[in-house]
Amino acid sequence: MRTKRGQWKGAGAQLATEVSINFGSSLAGLLIPLVGSPVVVAARQIVMVIVVLPLARPRLKNLTWSRIWPPLALGVVLAVMNLSFYQAVSMLGLGVAATIEFLGPFALALVTSRRILDFVCAAAAAGGVFLLTWSDGTLDLLGIALALTAAASWFCYILLTRRVATEFAGLEGISIASLVSLVIVVPFAVLTLDLSAFTWGVVGLLLLVGVVSSAFPYTLDTYILRRMSPRLYAIITSFGPVIAAGFGALVLGETFTLLQQIAIVVVCVAAGAAIATQRDQPKSDLELTAVAIP
Repeated sequence: MRTKRGQWKGAGAQLATEVSINFGSSLAGLLIPLVGSPVVVAARQIVMVIVVLPLARPRLKNLTWSRIWPPLALGVVLAVMNLSFYQAVSMLGLGVAATIEFLGPFALALVTSRRILDFVCAAAAAGGVFLLTWSDGTLDLLGIALALTAAASWFCYILLTRRVATEFAGLEGISIASLVSLVIVVPFAVLTLDLSAFTWGVVGLLLLVGVVSSAFPYTLDTYILRRMSPRLYAIITSFGPVIAAGFGALVLGETFTLLQQIAIVVVCVAAGAAIATQRDQPKSDLELTAVAIP
């Protein structure tokens, strides 16, 4: 049973999760020019497997195809999502890439909506993204395509996570997905591996990215979702692009024009308004956005 005090604790923990994930993405932004995005993603997945597998070793005996395909598909989506997002970060910057990627869960929250307000919010968010990517009069089409791929993957990730959660107990399903993702990512990492770029400092940062982007957030989510409503969780998540832009400026030295700053705020406000004014509907797609953060 949720209490007001528990809601506040959950909200604080969720904010910590958002900070952790975006801080990890900013560290990844430092590493990608040195070792490449596939190596960064592989390091993140290795840490995730090390953390999750001992807690939920998958029991594959007697699994039917109808049960095993969702975590397998989830593993593919995880690999595509992380590879495309980190590559987009290297081309667009963290603030821009994170804002575009957020269109994925935002679209899922609105996909079954028939309210005029939601269409207005969706149009405002689309306008904000256009201003964000077109503010200097040029477009990095490949970078935008990669960020949109990450957004679409996040959309699919949320849907698949729901299916996996209903079919597998605890973290068993996500442990299978993590292994599949690792198997997909490792060959790309090996092909782009440059051992001369590795120092103890680089290795330490890679491990830190894995901890703050995967291990810490996944562990904390269990605490969070027992203490706060899905709607509040989703609203806090909608401020992720602002947090990402902040770390992009602080850690990566990214700069944003006034128009870009306004665009990021517009996207966050549009998403927050659409989510905050939704009616409570058990097991709705909106609630799914509140229980799955990659």
